Amino acid sequence: MHYDLALPREARALPHNPLKAIVAPRPIGWISAMNRAGAVNLAPYSFFNAVADNMVAFSSTGRKDAMTFAEEGQEFVCSLATWDLRDGMNDSSAPLPRGTSEFAFAKLETAPSHKVRPPRVAASPAALECRWLQTVPLVPLEGGEAENFLVIGQVVSIYIDPRYVVDGMIDTAAMHPIMRGGYFDYFHVTADTRFQMRRPKGAGEFTGS
Repeated sequence: MHYDLALPREARALPHNPLKAIVAPRPIGWISAMNRAGAVNLAPYSFFNAVADNMVAFSSTGRKDAMTFAEEGQEFVCSLATWDLRDGMNDSSAPLPRGTSEFAFAKLETAPSHKVRPPRVAASPAALECRWLQTVPLVPLEGGEAENFLVIGQVVSIYIDPRYVVDGMIDTAAMHPIMRGGYFDYFHVTADTRFQMRRPKGAGEFTGS
């Protein structure tokens, strides 16, 4: 089977685009950002990932508040979305009227960040404090105006709940992160799904980075 995105939607082999089900599971960037006036936005983004040792990026379809607030305030925070916080994460994705607090709507407490103005999700076990670097318009092959935008930030400080630090390393599975699949699917990371592999000999020793 081949799913040809160049065909009209009704002529394609499947009723829904399978890309999100194939590029999965994906980390969730639970982004909080503050505009110049001090208003705070909170929203989850499944097109999110680390792009360097000290940089992360999320992609916005349209110029949504998380993106425009990050640009205005020059900062944003990525709180870790976990199993215990799944309902709050989902509620924070609601299309609320501008000026309505997603934190309040989702019944989530804020906590102050260490080096940036936007708050983190207080109950989240980890958060990345970022300074905005740039927004890249993703112009499609056929040209025209970009509908998608890649927001890149440099991580300047990391919050970690010390309960999840074991022998100097974070126990990721113990935090029970959730990740996004296709359609309405999510995945839940647990210790049962964890495995390790060492690099082949000659490729250098594992450094934990």
